[in-house]
Amino acid sequence: MMTNPILVLGATGKTGARIAARLEAQGLPVRRGSRNAEIPFDWNAPETWGPVLAGVSAVYISYYPDIAVPGAVETVEAFVAQARTAGIGKLVLLTGRGEYHAQQAEEVVRHSGVPFTIVRAAWFAQNFSEGALHAPVMAGVLPMPGGDVQEPIVDVDDIADVAVAALLGDGHDGQLYEVTGPHLMTFAEVAEALTAAAGRQIAHVPISFEDFHAALVASQGELIADILTGIARETLDGRNAHLTDGVQRALGRPPRDFTTFATAAARSGAWADAA
Repeated sequence: MMTNPILVLGATGKTGARIAARLEAQGLPVRRGSRNAEIPFDWNAPETWGPVLAGVSAVYISYYPDIAVPGAVETVEAFVAQARTAGIGKLVLLTGRGEYHAQQAEEVVRHSGVPFTIVRAAWFAQNFSEGALHAPVMAGVLPMPGGDVQEPIVDVDDIADVAVAALLGDGHDGQLYEVTGPHLMTFAEVAEALTAAAGRQIAHVPISFEDFHAALVASQGELIADILTGIARETLDGRNAHLTDGVQRALGRPPRDFTTFATAAARSGAWADAA
């Protein structure tokens, strides 16, 4: 039984919370990395890094709010250097498909001298159920730029399963797992799947990147709007319109279908009206 904790950064986020819960369900010691944790962690406060790394066996790295933020790659590089000095035995890094800054962060980890696994993810299915696009879906619309571009949207539960396998199992060192869902979908098709699962009409509304940004500013604030719009401008050009086998290679099973995600999310009340 492992005695040294696994540090999960972003432990209150979509992937981190799921990874921490899976590890704890196996009876493994977990150190949750967040500003409000017992041992606080803050990307913007390097003085918190040493204490949170002390005695840790492995680290799951998810940068908040996103690796696309100016200066994020340099911050990750400084953190990884400190992790190496602390004797960390394994790094698992989450990045995004087709993102320039994400690939820079991958190179930082790849050349760190620490055993590593990279999980490079497509668009999250959970963006529609618990993320920035939840509010529009609740309002019955899915306003998205990018026209008819197709995305192989991935279930965050698959990302969590891959990360846990990489943290715990043999054979994952040095691997790049590019994880996607099993099908390419336009956002119009996403809206159709959400309509069927949620039992409410959700209409795809093609919009410009400028209007996408303005809508996000109103609901998420300027910083998140800038980040998400920047990623959308960079990636919604067809560069990611192909499937990969990362989930299959890491887990020996196919990725979950978007319809399966949407059905489960609806049953859990993701799109239920507030009482």
